[in-house]
Amino acid sequence: MKIGDKVSVLDDAISGVVTAVKGNEITVMTTDGFEMDFEKAELIVIDGSLSKRELAQMDVASVISEKQNKKPGKTKRIKPKERSLPPMEVDLHINQLMPKTRGLNNYEMLNIQLDTAKRQLDFAISKRIQKVVFIHGVGEGVLRTELEYLFNRYDNVKFYDADFQKYGRGATEVYIFQNLK
Repeated sequence: MKIGDKVSVLDDAISGVVTAVKGNEITVMTTDGFEMDFEKAELIVIDGSLSKRELAQMDVASVISEKQNKKPGKTKRIKPKERSLPPMEVDLHINQLMPKTRGLNNYEMLNIQLDTAKRQLDFAISKRIQKVVFIHGVGEGVLRTELEYLFNRYDNVKFYDADFQKYGRGATEVYIFQNLK
């Protein structure tokens, strides 16, 4: 391979033009405008300079087996405790939602909290987030009752008390079923 050759990557949908050759390492300017480095064995010339006979003589099986023998990168181990933590928490305390509550009556504050809960639940469903914890506090239980009424209107939702050790009695965890037909 030489500078200016049009090449394609054997095991990926990347193609481009060779811009540099350093031994077995070939630098390619992709059609998307990125410079990427590849080994010579990973590339194939596509501008027609390689005849069918030359292509047939290439040992494709050895290239494929070489690719399969490469070890994948290490995956980060997630501890069981972290795995069970919900990815999303929504604090519905009114002082977290509004900078000032002066002038608002209880009904208006409750509606703000319920609107926030509905909006966040719809967001979690659209982003395919499976668990959401709604922190509502203990209080007299009005917000909790209204939240349960809201959650019952969804077919793909199951809810229960959140982890007592972390939230006490003032939170509800919602599990969202993702693959309903």
